Formats: sequence, C-alpha cells, structure tokens
Amino acid sequence: MEPTQVILNPLVTEKGTWEAEARHRYAFRVHPQADKAQIRDAVQRIYGVRVLGVATQTRPGKSRRTKYGETHTGKWKRAIVQLHEEDKIELF
Repeated sequence: MEPTQVILNPLVTEKGTWEAEARHRYAFRVHPQADKAQIRDAVQRIYGVRVLGVATQTRPGKSRRTKYGETHTGKWKRAIVQLHEEDKIELF
C-alpha cells in the first residue's frame, strides 16, 4: 500500500492534542488491514519524522437510530504513534 492509503486522516481531539504536546504521541485513523510496520513507514515518509513506537486499536462500530430504524456504523482502526522528542508534526 502507498503511504497515503495507509494513513487516512489525523485524529484531532482534546485528548490527542494534549498527548501530542506532553508526550509526542499522535493519533491517526488508518487502513484496517495496515500493520504496525506499514504505519511506521507511512508516517516517516509523509511527515519526515522519526517514529519510536506504534500502538494500534480496532475500534468497534456504534449503534445509531435513524428515522427508518437502527443501523450500525462500521469498525475502524486507530494508530497512536510515538515520535522522537526532537520531532513534531504540525497538523494546523
């Protein structure tokens, strides 16, 4: 897979912003079939940073009520990437 296919989008949340500032950890939504080595390579190639570690989670979908009944959102995969202390990713 190409790096732009592995990293779908960065996750910008209040907790994620704090983690980025305090611990140099950034969260991304990634392709469900991507493994840790592919995620590490994609972040290094896209953002030009040194990655120390990658943690992944498969997040379950949620039930949603609509006017036509209940539906279910799909599951997705999140990766939390630990960067070297000297590196930083500017999301905005």
